[in-house]
Amino acid sequence: MEHDNKQPVWTDDDVKYMRRCIQLAENGLLSTRPNPMVGAVITARGRIIGEGYHVRCGQGHAEVNAFASVRQDDEPLLKEATVYVSLEPCSHWGKTPPCADLIISKGVKRVVVGIIDPFAQVQGRGIRKLREAGIKVEVGLLEDECWWLNRRFFTYHAQQRPYIILKWAQTGDGFIDDHYHPVMISNPQTQMLSHKLRSEEMAILVGHTTAERDKPALNVRHWTGQDPKRIILTHARPLQQLIGDLHQQGIQSLIVEGGRKTLESFIEAGLWDEIRRELSPMTVGDGTPAPHLPADIAIVSHHHYADNTITVYRRKQH
Repeated sequence: MEHDNKQPVWTDDDVKYMRRCIQLAENGLLSTRPNPMVGAVITARGRIIGEGYHVRCGQGHAEVNAFASVRQDDEPLLKEATVYVSLEPCSHWGKTPPCADLIISKGVKRVVVGIIDPFAQVQGRGIRKLREAGIKVEVGLLEDECWWLNRRFFTYHAQQRPYIILKWAQTGDGFIDDHYHPVMISNPQTQMLSHKLRSEEMAILVGHTTAERDKPALNVRHWTGQDPKRIILTHARPLQQLIGDLHQQGIQSLIVEGGRKTLESFIEAGLWDEIRRELSPMTVGDGTPAPHLPADIAIVSHHHYADNTITVYRRKQH
């Protein structure tokens, strides 16, 4: 499904309401998977009359919850309303009815979609259905931000593999350990954030050498939530086979916290989407050199936590 040839002209209000959709959607981070996070906002006469998000897999989608939140006094306004939704409304029966049908039944005037759903059962069908019903549909508002919101879901379906996050901490002089002995490079705050990240992703991987030498717990003991699936990479299991197995198991995201060889094997194979590098001012003089950052990266964020910094990178082209 392609966008209309004529590029929509977005207003400041359009942008504001789509940002609200994204903000709402983020509330479902830990509860919607394997479904995507989605937010919806309904506006009429310059104000929001309804909003909602996909709370939990198997329950009502964002559009359903948004319409349910409209007060009875505002229901007559639906005939002139605009529905903003961060992801294309579904057009198929799954665990819930099609949201496109619901939108059509409400008789709204306009729908603004952040990004087309790559899921095989949607892929533009929801947009087509709305347009065939006479609703004005505009697509692509804050598309990059909407992609980033559901980067795990999109990567899993488009590339048939998990979204892969490479993560390591290194000293100011460029090492990840001290002569092959583990050294605490992270501080209490960044360690807590590492465990928060683990709670948000579905699996975590280290190489067999790291597993045997460091015996990492790989859990979320400094945060709250579910521990990620623990995976050990061995020589007997080729990388591509492992990634294929994870896809078959429905694993949408993977953190790689291995040593230099494990991390570089993912980089060399082009199997990465995001890199989180923590940098400490401490020095060790010698040890295992940190991996080199790939060339085709762009900075997503850069934050200071006491003396340490965490920089998040992504590919320049997703």
